Amino acid sequence: MFSQQTSRRGFLLIVCASVSWGTVGIANQALYAYGATNALSLTFLRLAIATPLLFLASWMQLGRRLFHIKRRDLAVMMVMGSMMALSQTCYVAAIPSAGVSISTLIAICAVPVIIALFSAFTTRERLTPLILFALVGAVGGTVLLVAARPHLNEGSVSFLGVFFAFLSACAYAGFILCGRRLTGSYHPLQINFVAFGTGALLLLFCASATRLVIVYPAWGWLMLLYLGCVPSALGYGLFQVGIRSLSATVASIVTMCEPLTAALLAWILFREQLGPLGLLGAGFLLGAMAVILLVPKKYLEIRTR
Repeated sequence: MFSQQTSRRGFLLIVCASVSWGTVGIANQALYAYGATNALSLTFLRLAIATPLLFLASWMQLGRRLFHIKRRDLAVMMVMGSMMALSQTCYVAAIPSAGVSISTLIAICAVPVIIALFSAFTTRERLTPLILFALVGAVGGTVLLVAARPHLNEGSVSFLGVFFAFLSACAYAGFILCGRRLTGSYHPLQINFVAFGTGALLLLFCASATRLVIVYPAWGWLMLLYLGCVPSALGYGLFQVGIRSLSATVASIVTMCEPLTAALLAWILFREQLGPLGLLGAGFLLGAMAVILLVPKKYLEIRTR
C-alpha cells in the first residue's frame, strides 16, 4: 500500500500533467490561426517530436535496459500508442458532426465513468462514497465549465458525431488502464517511448492519407517544439509516475484539471468570460480535487468485493 505522502505526490504530478495538457488548445489555436494546417498533422507532429526526446531520455536513464521488455508487455505498450492515436483521430472526426462543445464533453467526462465501470465489472472494485462524490463533482463541474464557454455555429448534433466522441473517450480510458497495468514494472520513459512511437506511426499513416502539413513559420515550429516537449513528453511522463500511487479511477478524475486550465487560459489570454455557470463548474472541479488531496487515503481506497 502507498502512504498518504506518496499518494499526494502522485496527485500533484498528475495535476501538473493535466495543467500542461490544458495549454494544448491555446497552442493549437495559435497554429490554426496560421491557416494551412489540420488537427491530424498537429497531433502527429506532437508525437513525432516527443518520440526521439523520450528515446534519448530513456537511453540516458536506462541504457540497454530500455529494450528489456517482455513480448506481452511490449504488445500492451503498442496498444497504448494505438489507443492514443485512435482517441485523437476520433475526437477530430467527432467535431464536424457533433460540434466542439458536445465532442469535448463526451470525450472528457466519459473517461472516468468508463474506467470506474470497467474496474467494477472486471476486478470487482467498489467505489467509496468519497470517490463517487469526487467523480460526480468533477464530471458536473466539467459539464458546467464547457457549457459556459462560447462556441459559435455548433450546428446540429448527429449520432455519428456522438459515437466518435464516445469512441475517443473509450480509447483514452484504455490508454490509462493499460498504463496503470505496466507502471509498476517499467520506467515511465520506457512505456511512453514505445507508446508514442507507435502512435506517431499510426498518425503518420492517417495524416498522409488526408493532407500532412509540415511547412510552418519559425514561431510555428517553436510552438510545435513546446507541444512535443512539455504537454507530450514531460506531461505524459509525469502522468505515468503519478499513476503508480493512485487507482486508474482516481487518476482519471484528477486529469479533469485539463479543461479547467484551458478555461482559465482562455479567460486570461482571450478574455472569454466564464460567467456564473463557468465559475460554479470551476468550484465543483476544485472541490473534487480538494477531496482527493485532503481526505485521508484510507477513505479513498477502492475496495475489492
